[in-house]
Amino acid sequence: MNNLLLIFLVITLKSALPSYVYETKYFTVPVDHFSFTKNDTFKMKYLINDSYWDSSNGPIFFYTGNEGVIEMFCNSTGFMWEIAEEFKALVVFAEHRYYGDSLPYGNASFDDKQHIGYLTSQQALADYVDLIEHLRPKSHDKPPTIDYGEYDTQTVDTRSNPVIVFGGSYGGILAAWLRMKYPASAEGAIASSAPIWLIEGLTPCNAFYRVASSVYMATSKECGQTIRSSWKAIDDVTTTDKGKEWLSNQWKLCWPLKNSTDVTKLKSWAKRAYENMAMANYPYPADFLMPLPGNPIKEFCKPLTNSQSDCYTLLSSVFEGLKVYFNYTGSSQCLDVHGTVKPSRKAFSYQICTELMIPLCTNGIKDIFEKSPQNYTEDADYCYKEYGVYPAIGLAEKIYGGKHLIASSNIIFSNGLLDPWSSGGVLHDISNTVQAVIMPDAAHHLDLRASNAEDPQSVTEARKYYKKTIKRWVDGYRKNN
Repeated sequence: MNNLLLIFLVITLKSALPSYVYETKYFTVPVDHFSFTKNDTFKMKYLINDSYWDSSNGPIFFYTGNEGVIEMFCNSTGFMWEIAEEFKALVVFAEHRYYGDSLPYGNASFDDKQHIGYLTSQQALADYVDLIEHLRPKSHDKPPTIDYGEYDTQTVDTRSNPVIVFGGSYGGILAAWLRMKYPASAEGAIASSAPIWLIEGLTPCNAFYRVASSVYMATSKECGQTIRSSWKAIDDVTTTDKGKEWLSNQWKLCWPLKNSTDVTKLKSWAKRAYENMAMANYPYPADFLMPLPGNPIKEFCKPLTNSQSDCYTLLSSVFEGLKVYFNYTGSSQCLDVHGTVKPSRKAFSYQICTELMIPLCTNGIKDIFEKSPQNYTEDADYCYKEYGVYPAIGLAEKIYGGKHLIASSNIIFSNGLLDPWSSGGVLHDISNTVQAVIMPDAAHHLDLRASNAEDPQSVTEARKYYKKTIKRWVDGYRKNN
């Protein structure tokens, strides 16, 4: 269950991306939007820049924050900043409840299910809708009415500031869901790398790891086979204390391997490293998850050329590759496979345990990972032990429609095929207004990042299409309001 969480929780680490200018503000929202039993409120943080905004009719570019501090998303979403001046837009990044500083009950927010129980996508979307309404300029004039005869009159909505929502990964899911559930609050949505269907019951459990494996195999078949062989090599070497000592020294572990639990943690760490490198397989150096070189999988695979060699030689080459992931800067003195548990990790673990159960499994045949069947009972028991809840399978499908999106409109789902999360994304057009943009040579929401000379052509073309579509959405809104 912990591994389920960690592969999705990818944006809570420190970033060295360009810093943008914004003002930090707070907006009071209800803890519970949907009942009349609680009057509690809290302050949701948001970042705002109005340098380019034409408040009379300029659009609002609104980022639906996901599972982490909002500053990280702000600095990772250069595309919004790059087009804000051209569109004379207000730029807003809203922080998701229970992350960063937006804690409904402060340090007690995670104490028990009575406090953490208001952590849902539905409540978060309602927060965003309230903030959007707050940000839209208010007209002091009475809206005009149109007389349709003695039986009817109609008040015309004269709001002149269309809202375009943006989001990447879980934030991309939220952007799409906001447009679907609250079409009056957002005129359109750019949902990048949004695994909207990677939810239990909607996608096969092996989909994620098959895509992740394909990236390594396409880079170097020998590299992928070496990874596949490494799991058994680790088990074979660590059957003795002497072997554990050798691997601890060879991989420069901060905490020496003492027992089978330590070995399992080491393998889980390696698995996450492979997943994260696939997600952040950008064509230029980046500091998204970890400081990584451009094309990190290509760099990682260079020493992995000996899938048929003895365990010690094989594992030595794997470690040489892994140094690209955990020690690219050369500043790490040792490999810490334990890390620290952050509040954001607990928050998203709870979300997975309630409405966002992710189907994941491996078989070691159609993927390069150790065999790991999906065990729903084990995951459900973990959820009950940790939070006193069981996963609500089918809840997200019931609330948001699952794969039945034909009634939706004005949504672009973009996916890079190097990104394992594309396995749960929308990869074909649903209608003329719910469209899929595919970037064969792009990783996790590369299209929302700032422009770079190394960007693949597919990403450059995608951004052009977004601008064209956003202009059409904005013009259409102005015409009808």
